[in-house]
Amino acid sequence: MGTPGRSVVVVGAGISGVLTARALALAGWRVTLLEARHVGAGSSSRTAAGIRQQFSTPATVRAMRYAVGFYRDFAAETAGGLLPIAQNGYLFLVHADGLEEARARVVMQRDAGLAEVALLEGDALWSRFPWVGRSIVGGTWCPTDGFLFPERVYMDGAARAVALGAQLVQRAEVVGAAYDGARLRAVQTTAGTFEADLFIDCTNAWTARLGATLGGTPLPVAPTRRYLWFLRRAGQISATDLASWPLVICPDGVYCRPENGESLLVGWAHDAAPEPDFSYESQDQVEAGFSHRGDLDARPFQAWMQLAEHLPAVGDFDGFTATTTGFYAVTPDHNPFLGYDPRVPNLIRLVGFSGHGAMFGPFTALAGLTLAEAGRDVVAVRLPDGGEVPLDAFAIGRTPRHAEALVI
Repeated sequence: MGTPGRSVVVVGAGISGVLTARALALAGWRVTLLEARHVGAGSSSRTAAGIRQQFSTPATVRAMRYAVGFYRDFAAETAGGLLPIAQNGYLFLVHADGLEEARARVVMQRDAGLAEVALLEGDALWSRFPWVGRSIVGGTWCPTDGFLFPERVYMDGAARAVALGAQLVQRAEVVGAAYDGARLRAVQTTAGTFEADLFIDCTNAWTARLGATLGGTPLPVAPTRRYLWFLRRAGQISATDLASWPLVICPDGVYCRPENGESLLVGWAHDAAPEPDFSYESQDQVEAGFSHRGDLDARPFQAWMQLAEHLPAVGDFDGFTATTTGFYAVTPDHNPFLGYDPRVPNLIRLVGFSGHGAMFGPFTALAGLTLAEAGRDVVAVRLPDGGEVPLDAFAIGRTPRHAEALVI
């Protein structure tokens, strides 16, 4: 169950937190996993849950290749044995003026090891995806991408961590801290005080609050509201066909994927001010103009019209059934922070995923374990296949140089 000097408290039981707890428990750490409400109470239960390897930097491509493989194998560890990933693929659609950029991106991704990614143009695109409109002339396609079933990840991940010896404490909001000099000695919560040698922040959109409570470095992570809507199938697309659709991203940013054979999940980012004072309860508050019960000027109907322009069959669907909302933890370059806090030498911050937390989960856990074992910041994370992912793009205190371009 661990050795002296290897105790860790992980704060936040979403996907990042439970997978980090699992990784540490497997490595012999004595793990306590704290959650302010219940497992999955935050953004993990409100995510579109896409998982893709089509990123715009080689390091992230390699990291997400590892994540896809992890999720493909994860069912073998769990009691239910259910796959947490549907590899329906990801399709980024482009107009003619985006073809050269897309072509260059595919070359980079192939060089990073993503051999199965391809640029489909004209007839090759329409033959493979006949429901794509003829105004779209190309798309980058990766069949091993797809989407997750997030509840399987955070529930099975938490159960696996507990089976490995981790202590899971729910309803344990962190409200204070105790120190030995600059080092954290314990966190005080609504469920008691928990001591450890190491502490890990996996609170993502809540990180500003936890960081302040623990005396950590303020990080530029902005809690920003995003919406998802559910559109009922109708018309010429059968339930079987819809269930096989990939996650599709249109040139104007509206995206969709099948929730099941009868429902299409739809999302579209919008300009939104950060909400630093949001609460667990306010996660589910739907603003005027964003409800599926609104008029034709409401955001979901505008998204539907955009989708129908690019995917004409969607124009025949039967209307919206639901709206859900939650928070992205947005950083200036849309890359997360993975490293030790400069002010608190035994506090690791794994936050700021800008909507990519579910897909990053396995790599986040591997990075957290690597940092924990090293006891300091590291240059790179070694993957099981022997490759490495540099961490400079994820360093705390970095000067943003390359903003992730493929953000929805």
